[in-house]
Amino acid sequence: MNLIFMTRRDGKARHLNLTHPLTLAVSVFVVLLVFGAVFWVGSRVGSARADQAWTAKLAPDYDKQQHDAMLAKSALQDRVDALSLRIGTLTAHLVRLNALGKRLAQLANINSKEFDFDADPPQGGPEEADGGDASGRGVDVSVIDGGITSLQRMIDFRGAQLSALENVLLGKQLSAEILPTGRPVAEGYISSGFGERMDPFNGEEAFHKGVDFAASAGATVLSVAAGVVTWSGVREGFGVLVEIAHGNGLVTRYAHNSRALVNVGDKVERGQAIAVVGSTGRSTGPHVHFEVLKNSIAVNPASYIDR
Repeated sequence: MNLIFMTRRDGKARHLNLTHPLTLAVSVFVVLLVFGAVFWVGSRVGSARADQAWTAKLAPDYDKQQHDAMLAKSALQDRVDALSLRIGTLTAHLVRLNALGKRLAQLANINSKEFDFDADPPQGGPEEADGGDASGRGVDVSVIDGGITSLQRMIDFRGAQLSALENVLLGKQLSAEILPTGRPVAEGYISSGFGERMDPFNGEEAFHKGVDFAASAGATVLSVAAGVVTWSGVREGFGVLVEIAHGNGLVTRYAHNSRALVNVGDKVERGQAIAVVGSTGRSTGPHVHFEVLKNSIAVNPASYIDR
């Protein structure tokens, strides 16, 4: 069987014998090659469609897993942040206790290792083997919990030391010097007493836990007894507040100052200037709100003022 075709260049007829063995072999190869290419393309298209279908099926599960992982991570981070904040608060409380302890020791002229507030309390115990190597691991929540427990134990230890120091101070007959006596201002008058009164802001009946001394703005506020400053700064309602611990459960407060003249941990003497009269916080004018607390309960300052 012959195929006749004309060439464009010279217009001559060309003959191709399809029965020739070489021509037949080439034709069969070309046909197989074409069918193979078609089959390969078809299989790739089918595989791509199958992959797309499988991916579409798995996508919702993957998205849900990602969402759940993000929620779990966020919850864990919130817990870690809360624990870290608690550690910061406890550490600040410990620093305040240490400063207070040092000042009380100085006040009592005590020089003993038993009241060394720079040293950690003695403690120990065998390490529990957990069967693994803990080196190189990051801090986790259990470590933070342990840190909080350790800080709480140290704070309790410091509190016991301060209680012992108070007893030593009383044993040295310092009670006369640390007993609140007199007025917190050199000049002024009592503008509001202790007990039930009409609230100056809303007119409703309310309990007044201290005595107000009206005084000139800028006048000096005086400590009524020797002690150690346990608060110096702004507190809600009180404005600029100075709080002094005198031992034996007695604490005095001086509120609404324009500024404080002492810092937490400072030792103060009776009659020492500790603040400047102002009208900060919940106040209607320049005055000193004076409180006396016995074992954390507000008592009438009148008996101490009259001394």
